[in-house]
Parts: sequence; C-alpha cells; structure tokens
Amino acid sequence: MKTSFSYTKSYILNKEYFIECFEESVTVERSIRAYYKALILFLIGACLLFTGINAYASLFIVGLSAVEALSVRFKKAWWLWRQMISQSANNDVEISINDQGITSKSLYINSQICWEDIQSSSITDRGILIKHPAGTSYLSKLILDQSAIDFIRQKLNNNG
Repeated sequence: MKTSFSYTKSYILNKEYFIECFEESVTVERSIRAYYKALILFLIGACLLFTGINAYASLFIVGLSAVEALSVRFKKAWWLWRQMISQSANNDVEISINDQGITSKSLYINSQICWEDIQSSSITDRGILIKHPAGTSYLSKLILDQSAIDFIRQKLNNNG
C-alpha cells in the first residue's frame, strides 16, 4: 500500500527570496536589442518634436523612452522594487505539497498547481522553475527539505 506524501512549510516573501527568484528565473539581455522599444519611442518623440506638432506630447514620449531605457538597464532593481512595494511583500506564505499538487496560500493569494497542469520544469542549483498554464512559478530549495525535493522530482519525472 502506497502512503501519500504531504509537506507544509511557511516562509516570508522578503527581499532575499525575491532576489533569488529573479536571479534563477529571469534571463538578462545586455545587447542593443533589449533597448529597441526605448529607441523607437525616442525616435518617435524626436520626430514629433522637430515637426512642431505638440511639444508637450513629444517631450512626454522622449521621457517615456528614457524611463524604458532605465528599466532595461536596471532590470533587476526595477523588478525587485516593484515586488517590494506590492502588497504581498513581507507577508507569510504557506506552501503545501501533496499528491494533488502544490498549493500556496497567503493573505492576498491562494493558488494551486496540479501535477497534471505542469507543462515543463527545470531544476536549478537553488530552486525549481515550474511552467504551467497560469505562468511560471519558482520554488526555492531553501524552503524545501530533501524529501520534498525528491517527491517533486519524482512527480515531475512521472508527469513529463
């Protein structure tokens, strides 16, 4: 008779967790291609400025291009700042892993990822990236014990 697995852990969505999440899940592009949107906005704003149609709108678009360029250049800080001002920052999250899937509960969000819904996954040195219909989720190995990691690996191998 097979026994069911159940793991529950509570953790805080703090700055360190968000930094790890960003570093493990986001690829940072440093080429000129990443700045295309900012460059196009700047060119549109400059053209409008030189045609004299509406100087205020033109300068607004040029300013918007500067903000876009800064968001590309400082992508990690920008993303981290947005996470830290969100309502979920510094709140407790309870994660439960069982035979049905992975459930996260906090004051502001309740989500469940069923094992059948997982489209792909990758295990990194510091965590597990899980792609599902609602997006991509990251689980840090700091909040999981070895039995939970082994169970997740087994479920992901059986699922894929």
